[in-house]
Amino acid sequence: GSPGGTHPPLPGQSFKFTVLETLDRIKEEFQFLQAQYHSLKLECEKLASEKTEMQRHYIMYYEMSYGLNIEMHKQAEIVKRLSAICAQIIPFLSQEQQQLQHLSHHTAGIPLTPHPSGLALGGGSGLLALTGALGVSAHLTGKDERNHLDAEHLRGVFGGGGGGGALRSPLSMTPASYPAHFGVVSHAGLNGELASPGSFGGSLTLSPQISTAASAYTRSPMVAYESRSHLRPSGLSSSLPGSSGGKPAYSFHVSADGQMQPVPFPPDALLGPGIPRHARQIHTLSHGEVVCAVTISTSTRHVYTGGKGCVKVWDISQPGSKSPMAQLDCLNRDNYIRSCKLLPDGRTLIVGGEASTLSIWDLATPTPRIKAELTSSAPACYALAISPDNKVCFSCCSDGNIVVWDLHNQTLVRQFQGHTDGASCIDISNDGTKLWTGGLDNTVRCWDLREGRQLQQHDFTSQIFSLGYCPTGEWLAVGMESSNVEVLHVSKPDKYQLHLHESCVLSLKFAYCGKWFVSTGKDNLLNAWRTPYGASIFQSKESSSVLSCDVSPDDKYIVTGSGDKKATVYEVVY
Repeated sequence: GSPGGTHPPLPGQSFKFTVLETLDRIKEEFQFLQAQYHSLKLECEKLASEKTEMQRHYIMYYEMSYGLNIEMHKQAEIVKRLSAICAQIIPFLSQEQQQLQHLSHHTAGIPLTPHPSGLALGGGSGLLALTGALGVSAHLTGKDERNHLDAEHLRGVFGGGGGGGALRSPLSMTPASYPAHFGVVSHAGLNGELASPGSFGGSLTLSPQISTAASAYTRSPMVAYESRSHLRPSGLSSSLPGSSGGKPAYSFHVSADGQMQPVPFPPDALLGPGIPRHARQIHTLSHGEVVCAVTISTSTRHVYTGGKGCVKVWDISQPGSKSPMAQLDCLNRDNYIRSCKLLPDGRTLIVGGEASTLSIWDLATPTPRIKAELTSSAPACYALAISPDNKVCFSCCSDGNIVVWDLHNQTLVRQFQGHTDGASCIDISNDGTKLWTGGLDNTVRCWDLREGRQLQQHDFTSQIFSLGYCPTGEWLAVGMESSNVEVLHVSKPDKYQLHLHESCVLSLKFAYCGKWFVSTGKDNLLNAWRTPYGASIFQSKESSSVLSCDVSPDDKYIVTGSGDKKATVYEVVY
């Protein structure tokens, strides 16, 4: 072009020029990206070092909590020994005893309002019940410098009912949890006034009025295996619950406005037709893997135990040691079975677990075989229920949906959607019109069975692990991750809250007569409760977490599945 560049440049030149320009721009962009990459890398390294720091802190806190836990155990042992000594000495005192009773009545003036952090009221350990009974004012226990745990760590507050603070922490243990030798203990008497096996506080002071009133309708507590009555102080009858000390109140009525009151149990709480006295272990079924699901046949002859990758079938009609009659291999070898349900005729078993497929077994053939498989989009099934007419099966899925299957045509009919996290448990109302489900989203929901729309929702501060609908209507019992059992009235706002478990409540099942139900927990306990107010009928301590349970249709047997790789069959004694 001419000097001064007044003419447009020739085509070739313009092309070269833009290529150079483009290269420059690419170079700039590359440098910019490089700088960005460098800063991101630095940020990444910073995050990584923060992560290690956090892990270090975590380990530190873990070790601290472990240390505290051991300390608590030591303290509990000391308290146990002291209470045994006291129990031997007290019968020799007379004046002082009056004085003690007087004092212990003064220490119980702690209002029973719900704990501000929404945590459970102390229904747990009677660890400090003795302190209360010996007249040490209860608030000192909270200020005790050595045990000065952060309030957040204490799931505890003071136990009401029988004087004396009860400290409950997620790590703690109760009197019910350390004297394992008590086997199945049956309690009698008034809420909060049960002589608890672990602390003899309950036997220290007996007010004459309460003793006579109580003995009018209680029977003496039975210890199923070994009778330990020689441990009790000689002068005091074991059938009289103490008026103070003892086990703190564990059953509370919660009114619509959140007021909590200990429940006074009626005279027929533990007596009368259909109420068990205790339960006796009659069989141990060594499954060989953790037993996450159990069910017993209508004939009560067969028990089905679901573990890793298979269901084993046991004949329990004969005494003696047991080996399985059959093994049904379902799912993959490493996946746990979470639920198995029998149709009432005993010819079909439906199995679900850590897989997207449910398998339907035909048990009528000489060797059981899979007759159908139902596959949904969810990766796992946590619980199953069968409709009263046996035509439909409901599956609680890990994605929160409830899938409805037509068993005859093996087709997916519909899905109930609402839970925002896994649906963990399910039951059907006695009239077959409503479905109740609990979820890891802290809600219990009620659905119209035919239309699939949600009718009710109850919100909680804890995940829901188990639930059961009372066969005679009205009441729904719910087992919480927080260790509470809550019994809701299906149409009224009031409910009962029961505190005898020390850890999450993993399974729950009503007796078919509706008068009682059982719950099992990570605290190794099987608890039997009176419907609806939760008087404790009996308690059994197992060797490991109790993950699952079932009650036979004639209410004569209870089966539990354990983390100890076995199932246990109990005979219910009336």
